[in-house]
Amino acid sequence: VIIAPVILMLSRAALRWDKDMPDSLTEQPKPHRKKGNFKPKGRLVQAQALQEINQHLNDARPLRADMLIEYLHILQDHYGHLSAAHLAALAAEMKMPMAAIWEVASFYDHFDLVKEGETPPARRTIRVCTSLSCMMQGSEQILKSLQQHNSQDVRFVPAPCLGACDKAPCIADGHHLSKAQTEADAIQLSQQPPQTGHNPDYVGFDEYRAQGGYQLVQKIATGDADKEALLQTLEESALRGLGGAGFPTGRKWRIVGSQPGPRLMAVNGDEGEPGTFKDRHYLSTNPHKMLEGILVAAHLVGISHCYIYMRDEYPEIISILKDELEKLKASGLSAHVGIEIRRGAGAYICGEESAMIESIEGKRGYPRHRPPYVAEKGIFGRPTLVNNVETLFWIRDILENGAAWFNEQGSETHPGFRTYSVSGRVARPGLVVAPAGSTVSDLIDACGGMADGHHLKAYLPGGASGGILPASHSDIPLDFGGRLAELGCFVGSHAVVVLSDADNMWDVAQNLMQFFAHESCGQCTPCRSGTDKAVHAMASPSPDLDILSALSETMADASICGLGQAASNPLICAMRYFPQDIPSI
Repeated sequence: VIIAPVILMLSRAALRWDKDMPDSLTEQPKPHRKKGNFKPKGRLVQAQALQEINQHLNDARPLRADMLIEYLHILQDHYGHLSAAHLAALAAEMKMPMAAIWEVASFYDHFDLVKEGETPPARRTIRVCTSLSCMMQGSEQILKSLQQHNSQDVRFVPAPCLGACDKAPCIADGHHLSKAQTEADAIQLSQQPPQTGHNPDYVGFDEYRAQGGYQLVQKIATGDADKEALLQTLEESALRGLGGAGFPTGRKWRIVGSQPGPRLMAVNGDEGEPGTFKDRHYLSTNPHKMLEGILVAAHLVGISHCYIYMRDEYPEIISILKDELEKLKASGLSAHVGIEIRRGAGAYICGEESAMIESIEGKRGYPRHRPPYVAEKGIFGRPTLVNNVETLFWIRDILENGAAWFNEQGSETHPGFRTYSVSGRVARPGLVVAPAGSTVSDLIDACGGMADGHHLKAYLPGGASGGILPASHSDIPLDFGGRLAELGCFVGSHAVVVLSDADNMWDVAQNLMQFFAHESCGQCTPCRSGTDKAVHAMASPSPDLDILSALSETMADASICGLGQAASNPLICAMRYFPQDIPSI
């Protein structure tokens, strides 16, 4: 009973093998044929698609796996979408599995994937920001009206944040920020030729050098400045990581410098926290102060290569950096370090340092488990120094003027100064450079007071994830730790959104939770499912606060990275401080 089927199977196999064998030793094997409609497994590479890939990527050869996202940008920029045929051809050229290409392309918001048989999206995309500051100025209603005008030529889509909260409501033509702020403006914009953007007035290379720029770099390079003394000055200063974490900068440089080389560096320019726009300002006015910070770090820490990871929503800044880096390279000042620009592709999670490193390596922006920390194993497994744009912006000033100069800008308990991005219900939204530990009342005064007809009701002390505090807590120093941390909030990247009696805090918390649900990378269940379920539970006519509290606790305790851990902060604050704003049947 057991042997008979085995013998039959072997006999059939032998017959098939005999049929396919050549009639003589010199004859080629006969092709194996199957009856019926048969298609080879996998996607066939189309000759035309392969030719187009070669045409667009010819200058990029040899193709590298870590440059995959850059190649996808080239195709997206030219065709307005990514077709299945092009992705198959790209996979063949890079000798990578199609699944590996597809998983990266599908991860990032700014890549429009078109499967076989699907109609490509409209070539032109106009984005309307729906983050909190813009929502408060009616952007959601503007978008809803505009989407009735979607056509084959133009589409109006929501954008999570455009990094221009001081200009709310914001509308971008592609990724170029426009002056349009109303429905009529946006329709008129769509009827005009696409905007290509223009570089703002900024301090260029020659002007920066005339102002004393790069003298510090030259002194270090020639040995006229003591590297150890400079590093000690930085350690004595109160400069922290100003992207949100607040880790002391001098200590971080010391730690990375103690690791075995080669050492790499990543500059976090993925400014995606709703309410934050300070990096946009500094890079569009004086980019060389940040670039000099990179060159100094390369000398003091021993960095061989640096990657500047910039938001795709900042095309003008990317253009500026490319132009100025060419001038810097030609001057010879950057000979000790290679510098590359890498474009993000619409993923807020890549503001988290390890997710950014994954993206720099050409992969999905999934946060890594720790340890090891990126200071030990970062880009390509090498020790990596990660700094925020603003942190590097102050390096030259501190090393030229001394640690005491910087520390005295604040107070004994809150040394140094900070750049606060202030938006919302104030008369003049914008950047405020003020002593560390300034209060929201100080910042409102610096912005000309509250907007007409508005009275302070609440504020976000640290962007979307920093929580919401009532006006009764308007005297709390906005700095790392202290009373702010005791209340379960944090200052993060110092994005302060001012809210008034015209705003419902439950609606505010819903907007922020929708942002986190959209931006969750999906790697861990607590964040992926927790944010989604919280959005649906908050939308109920009578939200179940017990379920929402349990969801918040699970996300905070079990999520891999800070996104999931802090996503429920606005929700918790809304339930704690503003129960009157929670809907009920």
